[in-house]
Amino acid sequence: MGWLYQHAVKPVLFRLDPEHAHGLAIGAMTLLGRVPPLCALLERVHQLPAGAFRPVAAFGLEFPNAVGLAAGFDKDGHAWPAAAALGFGHVEIGTVTFHAQPGNPRPRAFRYPAEAAVINRMGFNNAGAAALAARLAKLPGPGRRAIPLGINLGKSKVTALDQATEDYLGSFRLLADHADYLVVNVSSPNTPGLRELQDAAWLKPLLAALVAGNAARTAAGQARRPLLLKIAPDLSFPQIDAVLEVITGLGLDGIIATNTTLARPGSFATVTEAGGLSGAPVRRRSTEIINYIARATNGRLPIIGVGGIMDEASAGEKLDAGATLVQLYTGLIYRGPLFAAEVARALDARQRM
Repeated sequence: MGWLYQHAVKPVLFRLDPEHAHGLAIGAMTLLGRVPPLCALLERVHQLPAGAFRPVAAFGLEFPNAVGLAAGFDKDGHAWPAAAALGFGHVEIGTVTFHAQPGNPRPRAFRYPAEAAVINRMGFNNAGAAALAARLAKLPGPGRRAIPLGINLGKSKVTALDQATEDYLGSFRLLADHADYLVVNVSSPNTPGLRELQDAAWLKPLLAALVAGNAARTAAGQARRPLLLKIAPDLSFPQIDAVLEVITGLGLDGIIATNTTLARPGSFATVTEAGGLSGAPVRRRSTEIINYIARATNGRLPIIGVGGIMDEASAGEKLDAGATLVQLYTGLIYRGPLFAAEVARALDARQRM
């Protein structure tokens, strides 16, 4: 399958506009997800064999392997039912916002094959939290899925920063019933002002409100949902310290490190396209931040490592740095649909050596 993708499928997809190619991938996964017997067969082929591996435990959940599909691929929750069939151990949908929004003007996604990278400025294009909740309500919920489902929440572009807390809470209330875990995304570079929410003065009241929302669920007899924060690779270490003080003080369940970067390292110094850079150029910085967080928290805070996972080695180094789980997206573009299964098997073999 890897050879077929590299020599037959990828050349065709790479002649298309990146967003058009992405739409075809979403369509193919959506169709696969509508054929449960085929999904079940592919899961048996691509997931690690039962009894031959140790599930990964994190923030109260169990994952059949350490490799997840990062947010950004399946914003509106159409394709995720097929993720387990491709070998993923969890899937994160979104980023979803309370208000539906079209995102930024096109073109807004750009490939850089020589650097195994992508720049995007999608702008949280999605149909909104209510539409996603209605779709998920028709599908198996938490505890009845092959793999855990995370939902990544962002701020609507039309919402002012001083109204951001209520915006996130609106999405939380609509979607918490359908998520195995929830992620607060304050780190995308493509929504004006969003990254300001990483500052403790904004972050603490936002997260405190969501933690209170979880407490209200528990008081009402509903299941509490693990709550994670996704941060940018462009934060300094003192800024990360401030973020960690907030999230550990409030008892958040984990952190995702990292989102895309606004930096333009190496050959990207002359690239003028705006947006977040992902893929191989982010690998080193993401791993540095994972290692820093792991040391700063003495390994007590679960970390999902994201950024520059383009092969088995780059996934392994995230775990070595202190991540519990990893996620990929750009690597899927360059390596093909079974990349997650390949990485999961390699990581499992590595852990048993």
